[in-house]
This record gives sequence, C-alpha cells and structure tokens, in this order.
Amino acid sequence: MTTHSFPAPRTCPYAPPPAYEAMREEAPLVEAAAPNGRVWLVTRYAEARQVLNGPGISTNPDTPGHPDQAFSTEPPPPELKEHMEQFKAGHFINLDPPEHTRFRRLLIPEFTVRRIRSMRPGIQRLVDDLIDDMLARGEADLVEAYGLAVPSLVICQLLGVPYEDHEFFQSRTRLMVSTETERETSFIAVNEIRQYLDDLVTQAEKAPKDDLLGRLIETGQLTHAELVGVIFLLLVAGHETTANMLPLSVLTLLKHPEQLAALRENPERWPEAVEEMLRYHSIVDWVAFDRVATEDQEIGGVRVRAGDGIYVLGASANWDERAFERPGEFDVERGARHHVAFGYGVHQCLGQNLARAELEIALRTLFERIPGLRLAVPEDEVPFKYDAVIFGAKALPVTW
Repeated sequence: MTTHSFPAPRTCPYAPPPAYEAMREEAPLVEAAAPNGRVWLVTRYAEARQVLNGPGISTNPDTPGHPDQAFSTEPPPPELKEHMEQFKAGHFINLDPPEHTRFRRLLIPEFTVRRIRSMRPGIQRLVDDLIDDMLARGEADLVEAYGLAVPSLVICQLLGVPYEDHEFFQSRTRLMVSTETERETSFIAVNEIRQYLDDLVTQAEKAPKDDLLGRLIETGQLTHAELVGVIFLLLVAGHETTANMLPLSVLTLLKHPEQLAALRENPERWPEAVEEMLRYHSIVDWVAFDRVATEDQEIGGVRVRAGDGIYVLGASANWDERAFERPGEFDVERGARHHVAFGYGVHQCLGQNLARAELEIALRTLFERIPGLRLAVPEDEVPFKYDAVIFGAKALPVTW
C-alpha cells in the first residue's frame, strides 16, 4: 500500500487537491505519513459518513492516537498552551457524547430552520447596508468589505453585541482569523475578543435578555466559563467559513455567467446553488474532521485498530463519483444536499442553517443590486490561501 503525503495542497481555486483523485481510486482509506506515526485518510463518500457518524470513533484531541498528536513535532509554547487550556471550557466541538450532547441539546433550538427564518430580515438589512457602502465607493475588495463583514455583523446580531461595538468586534475578528496576522498579534486579538465576551456574559448574567445568550443563561446548565467558551466557539466557527465561502462563490458565479443568468431568472433556485457551492468548494476539507478509533473495526474493507488516527477528506468525499454524478462540474441545479461540507452525524455543523441563510441572502442580494459586478483585476491575479487550512481568496477586487 502506498503511503501518501499529507496535507496535500490545492493548486486550483475550483478543485480539491489533485492528489485526492488518485487516493480515491486507490482505496476508501489510504495511509499518510506523519512525524510521529501514520494516519488513515478517508477518501470516499460512504466511508466518510461511516466515520463521521459511526460508533467506536472519537473526536476528542486528548484521546490516545488522535491524528493531531501524530502531526505534533514539539510541544506548544507556554503562551499557546495557556490559551489552549483556557479555551477548553465550553469548546464542545472537541467533546464526545454524553458531554457533547449536553451542550448540543441546549444549542439546537437556537439554530432551527424556524429560528433562522426569524433572523432573515435582520440579515437582509445588514447585507443591504454593506452593499450601500460599497456602491458609495464605486469599487471594493469583496473579501474585506463583504466576506468578512457579513458573518461578523450577523454574529453580533445573534449574540446581542451592541451596534456601537461592532467595529471593534469586526476588527479583532479579522486579526484573529487572518493568515497574514503574526502569532503575537493574533494572541492579543484573541484575548481582547475573549475578554469582551467575558464582560458580555457577565452583563447578560445580571439581566438576561430574550436572545441566544440570555436563553442559555436562563437554562442554568452552563458555568460562566462554559458560556464564554460556547460564545467564542460560535463566533470563530461561524465566521471563518462564511467569510471564505462568500467571495469564492462570487468568483465561481462570475466564471459561469450562464448559470448566474439562470439564477437571476429563477431566484427561487438560490438555495440549490448554495448547496452546490458548498459541495464544489468544500473549503473546510479535513480540518474539522479529525477522528480517532476507540475500538477495532472495519472501514471500507480496511481493518482499523483502536488508537489509529483518522482524517476524513471532505473535499474528496464531496467529489466522489460514487455519490455525485460529474462531481468536477459546477452545476447550480444539482441540488445535492447530501454533501458532507457541514459534516455528518452527531457532530454535524450546528450553525448550518444560519450559514445557508447568510450565503443565500448575501449572494442573491449582491447580484440583484449590482448587476454589473465584475473582477477589477485579471482572474490569474486573484490571490488565494493555498497554505491555509480553510481555503479561500485573500482578496477579491471588484468593480461595476
């Protein structure tokens, strides 16, 4: 069996890493070399869902054999270790049931289709305001002015962050998630955001409102530290993904004008288009799908032992010909909601309904209000985050 190199870099903004196709053809699970051992890479759709939802699988990075440990060549510096310990409270994404279930059960009612539907008018107003600002300038970097701005303002609305604080909130969030930010600057931004959220929780505990934070407080089931951790997690998880998906989706639609024209003629098809962009780009890929086997089991005809580390390659699974016809073709009418861009099973992305609403409203409104939108630079001059764990464009200059 061939031992593959991992992570494999992307070389094109419209496709997963080219190595994935050969891996997928070779086997549903392939081996990859790591500094401290080897890990399994899940390449196909059926096996991806099996691992993401199967018994005998853990997501907790403290579980012996977790793949993150295999790629750790040296212990983190003291300041980073302190941050990591500080963030554990409320960071339920790294927990297994029943602890994971305790948090998720509290949060599910906040992200139902009905709840998100009630947020749509507020999202629409935010999007319209941002487009007003862009139209007043005549040109914009769509990453800075729209991609980063939409999710940060929506999360402010969701968490009850006062509007007068949104510029602080937005600026620190940008620093925190940018690949260009130096580590020390990023730590400062993280600390400032965390302290802000700590103060926000403290104030809300004194007089809970009828919003997400207030309702979580009223349950009485989370400690102060857990509340801060949960809110911080919602901020980060809901920001980086949408911030990258928005500009990349715009670029893809500009590259397929006939499909954009079809959406303009039939705007009720935007939800299907969003699903296709999520599948087609799979920008999160493997970073949220790190797992470890806690018992011996068979996956895709391969014997996986307890303590074996596993990465599910979401971008490979979403381009698996066994699950999607012509997966390399971008087709806004595909309607393939069964993709694994949001994961699958008990750890499936909690905020997926919100992400869908943000993308649908932001994309539809942008192309409706700025019908002449076009790139302000040649396509080959658009810089991409080929070295980042979550893929996207570094900048997207546009004009109209």
